Amino acid sequence: MNTQTYRVSGMTCGGCARHVDKAIRATPGVTDVAVDAAHGTATVTGEASLEALSAQVAAAGYQLVGPA
Repeated sequence: MNTQTYRVSGMTCGGCARHVDKAIRATPGVTDVAVDAAHGTATVTGEASLEALSAQVAAAGYQLVGPA
């Protein structure tokens, strides 16, 4: 299982973090996620591809901009 931290653009508050968390958890292959609005990051554990994660986060209105 992989663990990777990504930068998330557009996430400015706790509510945003909850939306990003929910979107990432809905991605097939994700087993755990920790979202930090203060640092603008999401740490994801699992086997989901970057493309799948990016699509889910984009659908929630934010942008996964790559590894932190």
